[in-house]
Amino acid sequence: MKKINIVRSWLIGSFVLFGITSCTAGFEDANRPGHETSLEELGRDDYAVSSFITELQNFAFPEQENTYQNTEDLIGNYLGRYMTYVKPDFSVKNYTCFNASDDWKIVPWRDVFAKATSSFNAVAVLTQEEGPMYALALILRAQLMLRFTDTYGPLPIGVEEDANAYSSQEKVYSHLIETLDKAISIITPLVETNPGLVLKADADKVYGGKMNQWCKFANSLKLRMAIRMRFVNQDEAQRIAVEAYKAGVIEQNEDNCAITYIPNGQYKTSVDWGDSRACADLESYMNGFGDPRIYQYFKNTEEYGRRSVVGCRAGANVTNKDLAMKKYSAANIEEDSRGMWMTAAEMTFCRAEGAMLGWDMGGTPSALYNQAVRLSFEQWGVAGQEYYYLENSENTQEYYYDAADGYGGNHAPVSTITVKWDDNDSPERKMERLIVQKWIALFPDGQEGWNEIRRTGYPCVFPVAQSTNGYDLDVPNRIPFDPREMNGNNQENYRKAVEMLGGKDDYAARMWWQNGGNK
Repeated sequence: MKKINIVRSWLIGSFVLFGITSCTAGFEDANRPGHETSLEELGRDDYAVSSFITELQNFAFPEQENTYQNTEDLIGNYLGRYMTYVKPDFSVKNYTCFNASDDWKIVPWRDVFAKATSSFNAVAVLTQEEGPMYALALILRAQLMLRFTDTYGPLPIGVEEDANAYSSQEKVYSHLIETLDKAISIITPLVETNPGLVLKADADKVYGGKMNQWCKFANSLKLRMAIRMRFVNQDEAQRIAVEAYKAGVIEQNEDNCAITYIPNGQYKTSVDWGDSRACADLESYMNGFGDPRIYQYFKNTEEYGRRSVVGCRAGANVTNKDLAMKKYSAANIEEDSRGMWMTAAEMTFCRAEGAMLGWDMGGTPSALYNQAVRLSFEQWGVAGQEYYYLENSENTQEYYYDAADGYGGNHAPVSTITVKWDDNDSPERKMERLIVQKWIALFPDGQEGWNEIRRTGYPCVFPVAQSTNGYDLDVPNRIPFDPREMNGNNQENYRKAVEMLGGKDDYAARMWWQNGGNK
């Protein structure tokens, strides 16, 4: 594996700036205002490594409310058509309408990418790039970098001669697969010898130090990536997917990957602050299908209407937040709900798609499709209701009626897909059916929902309720880079990155893995 270039001078600063901000038990003393943690204290019982591992988990899928809103809600959840804004301040300039402010664009790079990179660098130095904690850091880095590259495309991941240079998205994918293989090669012998191996349980807010589950998650990331790239490099995608499946991916809900972070980010943005509400696209599909999970996903509206759960059109011109909060449904989530990173349902949908291509995924497309839906119903506490759902060959996305005096307007259905699997359907019809159900099951991970829309063109979504500011797209293909790159000390590397995108740093430049999807 090519060595990851790290800026070692960041290390001491990392201890001060980023390392001691964990909210988990055992770190409270270090978090108290005015408490200065010495390097000697950090060195006791590998405290420093544990601290930075916790930090990496906090950044790999940010749940801190402000960071969550800027990196997950405003981008993934809104563009994945799971949630949408009901805050008038967001209605004028936003990612949904292809005109977000520079202030918004800066936050993911400043508050997540830079800090996570610093935390990873610290673990690499402290572990001397060896052992299970380094392997865990590699897995967490892969989780984070995958989300970033799937948002922006080219990414500075530290593998070029100039550590600040951007690598192409294809190269980023190749590198992340390589680092995941490295991590798996470190952990696998340990769990083969001791299947119940637990390390750093107090620092691990995801799996409580259970290393066999981290191994499954690493393989599952590989399968996720293989499916993503299968339109552009099917042979390599098949190799990676089969290898990951054979090594062991997440197949049961007990192995689902989720983080404990209180308060949950979506709870803050949707329930506490009331800034976001259900999106009309997801609501219209789920209500149309008679999907019982909708009542697990969303709360009933405060204002009586023709249905209990009502979504708002993406890009609606909301002018009164107090009224909008009552008209549209908030997320049905608690302050202490776990933040989901990956599920057995997603992995089983990935396997179903691979099986459609003739890959060895341990089942037929129909069997894996049905199993994926069952797993999602089980995950959301409505197990037993999936039989009638899976047998339904009549219901489709319903006509969307906006709330009374709403902000987005009515819209006719944009899809006629049904739920029941039909082996006699065309490959494209099967693909739409599979991806629509996968998209529903991926909630509330909007980033992954957005990825599916861009990768496959499914689900079909409503047009943006307002102007798309000159773009002939319903959903952006990507987000422009941090604007400071264009005007700061990294201009030459920025220019080369834009060349990789085809010459424009805009919302239309396509991901490397896109094919035949959102055009």
